[in-house]
Amino acid sequence: MFPDVTFIGLDLYTWMLLLGIVAALVLFRVFCDRRKLPVKVFNFSLLVGLGSILFGYFSAVLFQAVYSWRETGVWDWQGATFAGGLIGAAAFFLALYFGIGHFLFKKKEHIYHLNTVVCCAFPCIVAAHAIGRIGCLFAGCCYGGRTESWIGISMYVGGQWEKRVPLQLFESLFLFALFGILVYFLIGRKSPYVHIYYLFAYGVWRFVVEFFRADDRGASILPFLSPSQTVSLLMILLGIGLLLFRLFWFDKYCKRLGETIQGETVEKD
Repeated sequence: MFPDVTFIGLDLYTWMLLLGIVAALVLFRVFCDRRKLPVKVFNFSLLVGLGSILFGYFSAVLFQAVYSWRETGVWDWQGATFAGGLIGAAAFFLALYFGIGHFLFKKKEHIYHLNTVVCCAFPCIVAAHAIGRIGCLFAGCCYGGRTESWIGISMYVGGQWEKRVPLQLFESLFLFALFGILVYFLIGRKSPYVHIYYLFAYGVWRFVVEFFRADDRGASILPFLSPSQTVSLLMILLGIGLLLFRLFWFDKYCKRLGETIQGETVEKD
């Protein structure tokens, strides 16, 4: 919509990305305080999270480059995909969280509080994504098909201005609504399954909305689905897997771990 508008040398898309990151970091602090996450675990999670954001951006660009290469045969470092960034950031976070945490937390407090950290993080990711999608609207990417209806917005596509369905705006509104729902479960209900709700909700939404996308997204592993639809299916399957993993093992393990940590604290007192 405003692809050439800049402020202090940065385009509006970049400003929205930066605003989303700042909002996510502030919200993470607020949510961790509300869920009474220990200071040491919070500081550790925040530092690992900052590194994950940087790696996630690289991963987002890399995934898009792979999609473009599969379709055109040309390796192009332009563009980024949210799904690729989320996968890279999550993998990087878990690798550092468990790797460094193994030496930093002798009583495995980081594992005991992992679910709280993850549950606090996902509403923050949703908030950042919602703001970032407004950046996509400003940049004129991730748009829908041509339309002459009142919902259309003029975007610069293929060297000319066209009225397009603003899927970016619709997704941003959905993400803000999802953010409110996740915050309710996180703070109001203190649910331990906030991240699983996200995987199901966003996975289904993104799979459906991809049918209405009209921009070039690159080639997927599955030819009859877009790259994001393939990732959406994986998100839903991951949500099912995490739910079963928690119900049949992880929750019981954390309960035993919590009893051990509390027992050692009582002995010292």
